[in-house]
Amino acid sequence: MEAGIGDRVIVEGTRPGAVRRDGRIVALHHEDGSPPWDVLWSDNGHTTTLFPGPDTHLHHFAHSATSTPAPTTRPSAPSAHA
Repeated sequence: MEAGIGDRVIVEGTRPGAVRRDGRIVALHHEDGSPPWDVLWSDNGHTTTLFPGPDTHLHHFAHSATSTPAPTTRPSAPSAHA
């Protein structure tokens, strides 16, 4: 699953009574758009790191080369091998 900045994430409830959540991807951890992603959730305004499961769907934002800057990635943690 590949995503871009601004794409909408929808996580379906997996058990009876569970709520469906949606949010917007605000940061990528990998240049190729693979998970995990930082998601700003619409229900509470919090940003969390999401590792999507099989109940996750993406709605891709139509990126325009002229109006949208290239997606940025979060810096990775320093390597333990120094």
